Amino acid sequence: MPDQTLATALPPQERRTDRSPWHEMVARRFELLGRSRPDDARSPALRFLWGELGELAEPLRRVARQPLDVPKAQHRQIVILLPGFGTHPFRMRYMAQQLERAGHKAKRWGMGFNLGPSAELFDKLSARVLAVRERYGQPVVMIGWSLGGLYAREIAKRHPDAVAKVITMGSPFSGSPYDNNVWRIYHLVTGHAVDEPPVEADLPVKPPVETIALWSPRDGIVSPRASCGRPGERDRAIALRCTHVGFPSSPECIGAVLKELDAS
Repeated sequence: MPDQTLATALPPQERRTDRSPWHEMVARRFELLGRSRPDDARSPALRFLWGELGELAEPLRRVARQPLDVPKAQHRQIVILLPGFGTHPFRMRYMAQQLERAGHKAKRWGMGFNLGPSAELFDKLSARVLAVRERYGQPVVMIGWSLGGLYAREIAKRHPDAVAKVITMGSPFSGSPYDNNVWRIYHLVTGHAVDEPPVEADLPVKPPVETIALWSPRDGIVSPRASCGRPGERDRAIALRCTHVGFPSSPECIGAVLKELDAS
């Protein structure tokens, strides 16, 4: 009997079922892509999603406009900036430059592209926050864009003595984890579902430090209800008029962040 016929004739429990890690990874992502969104989840309107594409021209518009009027800081802060999902710290460079013009010290998170949470990432980020706190002798302000804001909230829960304040920008900490237009992309990149993170986290619970949520009704990526949050999930919510992609470069957003830093 040919080998192929013999293989198919074997009982299911005796057939070769082991697969390479690569096959497991691909199979897992196909399974995640086939999932349906819960009925109670709500995404931003598609017209706002199209508006996000306009942010591709933002660097050109920035060259044409006048430099921002940045007031000098009354209370100089040590700030750690956390990028959004799939982005590099370079995308927050313009915001960092404006914060430093005001007199604050802006620090990167030190881990390159943000490709999703992991236990190792949280351990490294905790170490980063504690090291910056030790170096400068004062608690840091964590400013997180989108997914980066979720990291900031969770790190502040782990190390409240090292964090003075958390400012989130379009971060989906409230409502359903599916309240966004990119959850399938998230599944594809990370290999885990948005509601099954590889680290323990209770996202709606407010950190034990002052927590400010910046959100926009024009956000085309994250549902405004998710990034605004409910009373008790943050101390204050501030509405802006920018896109999701535009949070780090929006003059209005940068102005709101500078105001919050002086209020710390």
